[in-house]
Amino acid sequence: QVQLVESGGGVVQCGGSLRLSCAASGRTFSTYAMGWFRQAPGKEREFVAAISWIGGSTVYADSVKGRCTISRDNAKNMVYLQMNSLKPEDTAVYYCAAKVPGGSYYSTLNYAYWGQGTQVTVSS
Repeated sequence: QVQLVESGGGVVQCGGSLRLSCAASGRTFSTYAMGWFRQAPGKEREFVAAISWIGGSTVYADSVKGRCTISRDNAKNMVYLQMNSLKPEDTAVYYCAAKVPGGSYYSTLNYAYWGQGTQVTVSS
């Protein structure tokens, strides 16, 4: 069992940066690959980035590649998403999730545990 709590969202101007954090509880946190997803009003939840359980492998959605960096600190049970050069289309609720073994990083179906989300609003 893993509990996840996101923080770090807020309102930022176009071109600005934010660092999202995800605090995890549970002794098995370090065994899970972790992902960030986002959901804008009226849209489906979409993949943003993911990182393997040891942190050696990362994947990104094309829409954020080059602007976002996912990282983790297993000693602190934390996952981070650094977002730069933010655009109005990045406005969404951002969710942290823990992935089950196997399956694609990109599908929400392969993530067993979710946080409550943190709102990111980018003003133009």
